[in-house]
Amino acid sequence: METFWKQMNKETKLRIHNITAKAALKFRSEAWVLKEREEQRLEAAQMKFLRHLLGITKLDKEKNQCIKQKTGIQNIVKEIKQYQKKWLQHVQRMDTKRLPKQALQCKPKGRRNIGRPRKRWRDLLHLEDQGTGNTPNPSGT
Repeated sequence: METFWKQMNKETKLRIHNITAKAALKFRSEAWVLKEREEQRLEAAQMKFLRHLLGITKLDKEKNQCIKQKTGIQNIVKEIKQYQKKWLQHVQRMDTKRLPKQALQCKPKGRRNIGRPRKRWRDLLHLEDQGTGNTPNPSGT
């Protein structure tokens, strides 16, 4: 298998990366709330695959930016955030009877637990849109 991998050209390896590794890293990421540590781990996993793809070890001390330029691959965290925005737009276009739309519009009653509130997907989208100047409307109204 190892000799087969060495004989493949870079484009074929990148296709395999897009089909398998990238898909596995992005699986069910529509409603993830990524913390900084999780973002770092996703980037590390992507870079590990790209280094293996190019035959570069960490001992070669090649910077991540150089490796991304050689392969033309975008940062996985940026792709996930773009995917989440597309998913939000998709849910907003749904009929109000659909479960994802109802879940997005849901406002639970009662009190939250004591302490710092956990970040929610809706809060994360609101913070990202404040930085771009867009006015978010996750409720769809």
